[in-house]
Amino acid sequence: MTTRLPARAAIASVTDTGSFAELPAPHRDSPPDGPLGWAGYDESRARAARRTGEEESVVTGTARVGGREAVLISFEFGFLGGSLGERTGDRLEAAYAHARAHRLPLVSLIATGGSRMQEGMLALTQLQRVARQSVLTRAAGLPQIAVLRDPTTGGGWATLGAGADVVLALPGAQVGFAGSRVRPADADPAAYTAEGQYAAGHVDAVVAAAEFPEVLADWLRLLAGPRAEGPVEPADPPAALGSAGEGRAPETGWEAVAQARHPDRPRAEAYLDAYFDMRRPLSGDRAGGTDPGMLCGFGLREGRAIAYAAQCGTATRPAGYRTAARVIRLADRLGIPVLTLVDTPGAANDAAAERAGAGAAIADTFAAVAAAGVPVTTLLIGEGGSGGALALAAPGNTWVTPDSYFSVIAPELAAAILKRPPSDAPATADQLRIRPQDLVALGVARGVVAPPPPRSGPMSNRPRGDGPRGFR
Repeated sequence: MTTRLPARAAIASVTDTGSFAELPAPHRDSPPDGPLGWAGYDESRARAARRTGEEESVVTGTARVGGREAVLISFEFGFLGGSLGERTGDRLEAAYAHARAHRLPLVSLIATGGSRMQEGMLALTQLQRVARQSVLTRAAGLPQIAVLRDPTTGGGWATLGAGADVVLALPGAQVGFAGSRVRPADADPAAYTAEGQYAAGHVDAVVAAAEFPEVLADWLRLLAGPRAEGPVEPADPPAALGSAGEGRAPETGWEAVAQARHPDRPRAEAYLDAYFDMRRPLSGDRAGGTDPGMLCGFGLREGRAIAYAAQCGTATRPAGYRTAARVIRLADRLGIPVLTLVDTPGAANDAAAERAGAGAAIADTFAAVAAAGVPVTTLLIGEGGSGGALALAAPGNTWVTPDSYFSVIAPELAAAILKRPPSDAPATADQLRIRPQDLVALGVARGVVAPPPPRSGPMSNRPRGDGPRGFR
């Protein structure tokens, strides 16, 4: 799929051959030259129809993507710039309604310049219709995926695009609320590209055209795959990977700190790679920020979809917490269990983090975990530094690795607050009871996970209970 394919060619480029079936277009009577009587409007529409072979700026229907049925919306930019008018809104509304009636995911292939001027405010109000349909579809627990073609601007970006659960973009596509003819003359053009929106946390991935069929099929497998009947089962915690302490329990609190801080200790990416058979990332907080120290997305494990949010051992920034909260809420809405990996010395506390709303972002993550109706499973894989780590931890379902620690505050900082010399940090670590086995004894953790057995099997990733709250 290239950025400027016609609507039907764009559909064909990502769907299974011959599977597309167009939805009937709702009928609407319109006065000559449209609702405003805009001179020449009917002729403009007729020319657009002759040029493109389409009767409107969108084509809607159902098709299979990687064998999975979905509702497809594809914009025809050649028809009056892919603009939204009343008849466009009719078709979009009907497509959303069909998705809900048949419990199908919705995929939008967007290429639009915005609202249609020849229909004035009636065209602009189509955005309200689209927003309402998106909300209803979200409430029905159905995923919405947007593919940003060139251009994706105006109301199309601000509703169908930015309002989707997963936002994918083609390289070099123009993406932004302001189109090229209305933005400030001195504006940085890079900010209005797919790559610029990705860097700012508004796009989940920029995907090469040749990769789109596979990527889109993967996302439909992850978000719209079959769900087991009954309550959602929690994700199993991952098995412990190789550790600095060779899997043995640390004898002292300071040894636990040293093992968790060891540069060779396995990090989040290694755990995710070992745990999932396939995974796709989500990036950005949708508020202008990204945090490379927080890996988020969805993966398949033994055919089952699981969402994940994983700290990477760095101080977590506000954008990281907001991205994690976004993923947890999406998983909750879709009935998908969540796995969180905790590993941070603490939340970022520099001036930039405070200005970006560190406290509010951490609070939002606590709230997302607390409100989740699906089970959340947590594995502490390294440092558990204060509330910045606890925000991602599931109450009653947190597990720990042998080379980890969890503390109300770093031992060095605790010693400083207590007006003790730095040399007292090791003794303070013991007083804080931060070792893995201490966390189990205190009831903070359910158990210490073991490494996988030498021979793989169905129980290879089961944790072992360790203490009164072991796995059961």
